[in-house]
Amino acid sequence: MSIELALKESMTIAGAVGVALVDYDSGMSLGTMGGGDWLDLEVAAAGNTEVVRAKLRVMASLSLNDSIEDILITLNHQYHLIRLLTPAKGTPTLFLYLVLDRERANLALARLYLKRIEANLTV
Repeated sequence: MSIELALKESMTIAGAVGVALVDYDSGMSLGTMGGGDWLDLEVAAAGNTEVVRAKLRVMASLSLNDSIEDILITLNHQYHLIRLLTPAKGTPTLFLYLVLDRERANLALARLYLKRIEANLTV
């Protein structure tokens, strides 16, 4: 699945507001879809890069021999879901960032769909 198709598939998830594929080494997005005036996905991608880096630093400091599957940030009206792509995909520094409207989203299904999209994504 191409980046564009992965982004389109992500936007079909119930409650999806915006999605980005981000390289957390550079903080740059490889593609975005959705968003709008109140959700600048480029700014959000760069900011969430810092979230991922911070969590990886903490894991290293604790000598945790594990990997991050996803990171969830819950707001009053939104879910922000960060799904790290597995290193087996050949892209160990990428993550999918999905913003969901909390009233319309099913978080469990959104996580499942992102996992499926990740499994089929070719970068």
